[in-house]
Amino acid sequence: MQDWIIDIMNNFGYLGISLLVAIENIFPPIPSEIILTFGGFMTTTTNLSVFGVIVAATIGSVIGAIVLYGVGCLLPAERIAKILDGKLGKLLGFKKDDVYKAYDWFSKKGKISVLLCRCVPIVRSLISIPAGMAKMQFGMFLLLTTIGSLVWNTVLVNLGAIAGASWEKIVTGMDVYQTITIAVLGVIGLAILYLYIRFRKKNKTMDNQ
Repeated sequence: MQDWIIDIMNNFGYLGISLLVAIENIFPPIPSEIILTFGGFMTTTTNLSVFGVIVAATIGSVIGAIVLYGVGCLLPAERIAKILDGKLGKLLGFKKDDVYKAYDWFSKKGKISVLLCRCVPIVRSLISIPAGMAKMQFGMFLLLTTIGSLVWNTVLVNLGAIAGASWEKIVTGMDVYQTITIAVLGVIGLAILYLYIRFRKKNKTMDNQ
């Protein structure tokens, strides 16, 4: 995959960068670290500029985020609540009221979540879906996504430019960062699930008394 990414960037320049980053945002497993750091390296060997690569990458990021925001808009709270009100909800231990609570939380904390998560591997793309589901004001979503993406892209492109021919070392470091992030998110997810199940059992016991 890395060779394919590099070939597209070499052949299409800024357009290729925008396209790849947009695809990366829609399909998170595609590594943005390779795109951005190699893009930074390209500024030392071609006529591409650091500013141009950052702008192209940010445009791609925003386009990809808009697509996922649209996907989220197609999943309204009512539809999710209806699904959880059936067998799946009982199996997972969720109720339809939990959906509305989650929406209320995102309505209050969603802005900071969208901004910060744009700098976190994996969730940096996926955060656009709950933003769409919660019907976050599109202009605000666009602004926060652009700012967060700009920060992420600026850091990695400049690191690639500074590292030069050693840009792959940055990718290796980012792989470690991503692995740690996934592990932390996994632990947090399990902790939340445990606390949720414990809370539900406690409430059920109180209701039966």
